[in-house]
Amino acid sequence: MLLKNAKLYGQEGKWDISIQADQINSIKQAASSAEATDEQTIDLKGNIVLPPYVEPHIHLDYVLTAGTPRWSQSGSVFEGIEIWSERKQLVTETKDDIKKRALTAIKMQLKHGIQHVRTHVDVSDPTLKGLKALLEVKEEIKPWMDLQIVALPQEGLYTKPDGEELLIKALEMGADVVGGIPHYELTREDGVRSVFKALELAVKYDKLVDIHCDEIDDDQSRYLEVLAGEALKLGIGHRITASHTTAMASYSNAYTYKLFQALRKAKINFVSLPKANLHLQGRFDGHPARRGITRVKELLADDINVCFGLDSIMDPWYPLGDGNLMSVVDTGLHACHMTDYAHIVKALDLITINGAKTLAIEEGYGIKEGHQANLIVIDSESEYEAIRTQASVLYSIRNGKIIVETKPAETTMNIPLLS
Repeated sequence: MLLKNAKLYGQEGKWDISIQADQINSIKQAASSAEATDEQTIDLKGNIVLPPYVEPHIHLDYVLTAGTPRWSQSGSVFEGIEIWSERKQLVTETKDDIKKRALTAIKMQLKHGIQHVRTHVDVSDPTLKGLKALLEVKEEIKPWMDLQIVALPQEGLYTKPDGEELLIKALEMGADVVGGIPHYELTREDGVRSVFKALELAVKYDKLVDIHCDEIDDDQSRYLEVLAGEALKLGIGHRITASHTTAMASYSNAYTYKLFQALRKAKINFVSLPKANLHLQGRFDGHPARRGITRVKELLADDINVCFGLDSIMDPWYPLGDGNLMSVVDTGLHACHMTDYAHIVKALDLITINGAKTLAIEEGYGIKEGHQANLIVIDSESEYEAIRTQASVLYSIRNGKIIVETKPAETTMNIPLLS
């Protein structure tokens, strides 16, 4: 396959990308005249080629469950957890039911150019049905998507007597990442204990870590400092992710200054979920209501890795969503006051290379000679216009084969002045 006249993300000029079998064979400046070739040739006409989108935080076992058994009235994180707990008692689902919902959501993600996904799965359920379902899904979708699974004790690690046992069992069954939710534990002491246990298990089982950390508007919720401090002591910060960290939006600047010193040293990764947290946070405020998004702009300025994710597709925590990360970028740039030109033209980093670093898949990720031919083409000739127009994905290519192709919308103006 030959992709002619491509614009490489972040680079000037036009390029020809030759794909042989499942690898990128060569990347050369675009030839001035087309030469005869037996290859399948696609003229990209200056559209941007970039590595596939990375979804760093989704809950595939929850997708498409909004409204059962009831809709959230407060819109808060805590009511979402209550509804999910009620649903498990009232709704009987088989493993195949969970797989069917997850695959429906994965189809949405693939349509939008996502080829790498980290999904959390609830391991508070003694049957571990969700985990079993997603372990099967992981293998079945491997030709088209890489799936990392986080073992998440959704209802708290120490709120039930078998919480720790279930988490360990999930890791031994094949979960890739140790999860946690310290701010939902019954006491601060249990929250700290859960962070220590997550990192202890990560070292023992050689796993990554992704903690739902301080997803609350309480400025006294400070498990992030515990996570960063322990990561620094163990020297595994690059393998650790703090998701949400919305309490940081409520911290004083004096405390945040001190916190950032530890974050810089620890080198942990951050996932911000702009759409979900704009929906979930500030629910107990009057006016002005807090935005409830972590300090993305400040973290990036301090060279701390941050990526964007969606979090949910129609579940008790967030009633919307269709897998489109470009809309997440649009929302995040607005909410974080990052609509200056410099941030706009680098914004696709938040759903590509920054996400790849978070998932620890940097090796082999990117548009380079010798890499696997995994890439997407978006409907824009400039990074700025791609963000302004929320450019759609025209092609998603996996191992040298087109797995998704979208024809752009065509509009005809029947107005003489404008036609």
